[in-house]
Amino acid sequence: MIALDRPFLLLLHRGETEKARPVSPLCPAIARSVGYGGLINTFTCTCLTESAKPMGNDMESRKDAIKESVRNSVSNAKSFDEPYPHWIVNDFFPDDVYAELRDLPFPAPDLAGVSGTREVHNASRVYFDKQNQAEFPVCREVSEALQDAEIVALFKAAFGGELAETLLRIEYAQDTGGFWLKPHTDIGVKAFTMLSYLSNDPRHADLGTDIYSDGETHYGRPPFVPNSCMIFIPSNHTWHGFEPREIEGIRKSIIVNFVTDEWRAREQLAFPEQPVS
Repeated sequence: MIALDRPFLLLLHRGETEKARPVSPLCPAIARSVGYGGLINTFTCTCLTESAKPMGNDMESRKDAIKESVRNSVSNAKSFDEPYPHWIVNDFFPDDVYAELRDLPFPAPDLAGVSGTREVHNASRVYFDKQNQAEFPVCREVSEALQDAEIVALFKAAFGGELAETLLRIEYAQDTGGFWLKPHTDIGVKAFTMLSYLSNDPRHADLGTDIYSDGETHYGRPPFVPNSCMIFIPSNHTWHGFEPREIEGIRKSIIVNFVTDEWRAREQLAFPEQPVS
C-alpha cells in the first residue's frame, strides 16, 4: 500500500501531436518539442498526491513499472545520425517516479562563479549512492531498474556499446546561473551516457545539451523536455557540452553512465561491487 501525504504534479501523456502550446493558463506544464523533427507530445497537468515511502511489495512493483516504462520509451526512440549517432527518448520514467525524481530535496550547488567542467565542483555533486538509496526509495528503485539485466540487454540491443561487466553510475545534476560545460566526448571509462531531463520550468525549453561536430563546431541541441533523455555511446566523436546562456531557476537532470571497472571513484556508483551482466 502507498502512504499518500503530499501534493505533486503528474504529467499525463495525451498521445497526440500538434504545435507547442500551454495546456492551461494556470499550469506550469506545457507542451514542448520532443525531437528535432518538430513533433511534440501534448501533456496536461493534474494535481494528485505522492507517496512518502513505498511499503510492502510496492518497491518491487515500482521497479517493474519503471522497467515497463523504459521498455516503452526505448521502443519509440528517435534516432539521429548527425553529427554522431544519438537517440531521443520520451516519457522515460513512469509519471509518479518522474515527479519524485524532479522533486528530490537535494540542495543546488553554489558555483561561486566557477564553471566549465563538473569536476570543479566535485565536493557538492550528488549521486544515487548507497546513502541516498537508503534515504530516498525512488533512488533505490531507479537504480535497481537500470541495473536489471533485462534493461541492460535492452540498452545494448537498441543503442549498441559493450555494457557487460560495467558499473552503474547515476548523478543528480542541478545547474544554476553561470553554469556551462566545455565540449567533451565522455570517451574513456564511460561505456554509455544518458542525459535525462527533469525540471519542468517553461523557461528551460532551450536548455538541452549542446552537441558539436568536433571540439569547436557547434551543431545544435535537442529541446529540454521533461522526462525525455538524450542517449549516446561515447566515442572520440561524441562531442557535447553546454553553451553559456541564461538559466532561470534550477535546471535539473539525471546523468546515467555505465562505466568500466577502471572507474576510481567507487563511492559514486550505485552498486560498487555489482557489475551488470
